[in-house]
Amino acid sequence: MFKKNKPQILFFILLNLFFSINSFAQKNLYAGIEIGRRAIKTSILDVNNIKKADYKILYFSNERISLADHIAASGEVPQDDINKVSTIVVEQLKKIREEFKIPEGNIFIVAAPVFSSARNIDVLKNKISTLTNKSIDVINVDEEPKMLVKGAIPPVDYSNALLLDIGAQTTKGGYIDELKDNKLEFIPLELDFGTMTLTDAVKKTVANPNQVNDMSTYQEKSFDFNPVLRKKIKELLDANPLLLKKEKIYLSGGAVWAFATLYYDENTKDHYIPLTLQDVIDYDAILKNNFNKFNTLSKTNKEAARVLSTYDQKYLISANNILLNCLESIPNLETKKIYFAKDGQVIWLISYIADRSKKVNTNF
Repeated sequence: MFKKNKPQILFFILLNLFFSINSFAQKNLYAGIEIGRRAIKTSILDVNNIKKADYKILYFSNERISLADHIAASGEVPQDDINKVSTIVVEQLKKIREEFKIPEGNIFIVAAPVFSSARNIDVLKNKISTLTNKSIDVINVDEEPKMLVKGAIPPVDYSNALLLDIGAQTTKGGYIDELKDNKLEFIPLELDFGTMTLTDAVKKTVANPNQVNDMSTYQEKSFDFNPVLRKKIKELLDANPLLLKKEKIYLSGGAVWAFATLYYDENTKDHYIPLTLQDVIDYDAILKNNFNKFNTLSKTNKEAARVLSTYDQKYLISANNILLNCLESIPNLETKKIYFAKDGQVIWLISYIADRSKKVNTNF
């Protein structure tokens, strides 16, 4: 009987094995939809080893929509924005479910902290929940630095690294202190200055309104403002002596993205790009003395063009002033390794995955 049905039995064994392998493979796939300040970003990751941040980005979508400005103007999410956001989320979720067959437990939807200030956030949350049967997490502004650390630093380096994320309004980050009994403590870091706020602060020091947009005047005032910036950074370092013992420095945010894109001029598939203080110094010189080099680059390099469409020269100078002064203020920098966490768009999703992994201790 067995011999007679051997081909059919073998076929069903192989078929079952195929579906078992396929099912196992799907468990390594994760998807995230982020409703951000100015865009809705969708990412799909194939995670091989979360502890070492070993993953592939299988899909990424970035649909621009200015949401934060509308919330700031009216204190709520306009109905038109609610409709647009819902439509985009439904379309992306359909792709995630039908094309990638990702388990529901591996699909996450989040909204940026700015949405917590919207009076009618529940209207948006309820509509998306009704249409998709998925809930939305609104990221807590106080939890954001911890999420950045969990997602930007490879978990294997948690205990031996610090993170600085140079944003538009502030520079945030933190590090992890190892306590007894395998317990961890998260120490947040925050610098009052970000790319936009530093630029605004420098502009306010220009006495003659007619010179606010003059580049030579801005560079002069920017240089004069550096002692204020250094003092703030020194206060941050003095208040956190433990971070000076960390051997690795991870950097993220638009300022570092701009530097890595314009200076290195290469598309690397690595998630972490090593950089040096000297590179940042050389880049600074080009920013201030030979900016046309980057204008020329942007004509043939789409990513460079995206940087220059996001930041003008003043913003780039401010961004690099923060980066350069932070690095120069860290003692014994030559003994440390510095990395740019390139995949900023998936940091929050990596954080979510790490939180749910049995192999990573994120209890801090």
